[in-house]
Amino acid sequence: MTEDKHKKKDTLWENVKALTYAVLLAVLIRTVWLQPFHIPSGSMIPTLLIGDNLFVSKTAYGYSRYSIPFGAYINYFSGRIWGAEPKLGDVAVFRSVIDSDTDFIKRVIGLPGDRIQMKEGLLYINDVLCPVEPHGEATAVNDDKSTLNAPQYIETLPNGLKHLIIKQDPFGEGNYDNTPVYHVPPGHYFMMGDNRDGSNDSRAQQVVGYIPYEYLVGRASFIFFSTGGHIAFWEIWKWPFTANYNRIFNGIH
Repeated sequence: MTEDKHKKKDTLWENVKALTYAVLLAVLIRTVWLQPFHIPSGSMIPTLLIGDNLFVSKTAYGYSRYSIPFGAYINYFSGRIWGAEPKLGDVAVFRSVIDSDTDFIKRVIGLPGDRIQMKEGLLYINDVLCPVEPHGEATAVNDDKSTLNAPQYIETLPNGLKHLIIKQDPFGEGNYDNTPVYHVPPGHYFMMGDNRDGSNDSRAQQVVGYIPYEYLVGRASFIFFSTGGHIAFWEIWKWPFTANYNRIFNGIH
C-alpha cells in the first residue's frame, strides 16, 4: 500500500472516530443534562409560542425512565434517582399515564395533596384565590395558523410567583372555567397551560390527568431559537421572514 493510500485511510478513520465521539457526546448531553424541545402547539401562550425551541434541564428533577431516550418502551429502572421535587409554578416537560409516548409541556399548578379548582375562570389553590391583573393583549400564531389575539393577565400564585396567562373566552365562559375540586394524589402533580382556554391539561382527567412524579422529564430552562409559527427548524430560508430573534436565550418563568 502506498504512502498516499495510508494517509487517506488514516484520515477516513480519524473522521469516523470524530463523528462517533460527537454522536456519543450529543447522546450523553441529551440523556443527562439538556434535551431540546420544540413547541408544536399554543397551549402555553403567551409564555411559550409555537415555533419556540428550548432546552429542558434533566438535572432539575433527577432521572427516571421517562427522562432517558426510549423510556416509554424500556423499563430501565423504577422511580427516580437523584430526585428533586418541582416547585409550584415550574414549567415542566412530562409524559402522562394516558399517553406515555408523548411529551407535554405545562406549568406545575398543584403539588401532592393540594386542592385545585377553577371558579368563574379564576384559579384557587387550597381555597386561596390566585389573583389576576390585566396586562395588555397577546398576539401569537394559533394552532390553525391563524392570528390569535387575546387579553393577557398576570396571575400570582400563593408562593408569590407571577406569570402570564391569556383568556380567549370571557371569565366564566371557558370550558374549564368552572370545575369540581381536584384533589392531587400523593406523589402526583397538577399541570395547566397558560393559554387557559386552549389547553388540554390536568383539568381534562381523561386526556392528561394527574402526573406521577416518575413521569416528569425535566424543567424548561431557556429558549435557544424561535422559528416563529409553524416553520420547521430546518427551513432556514424562511427564518428571515418568520423567526422571533428577540426570544433567543430568553429564560422561561
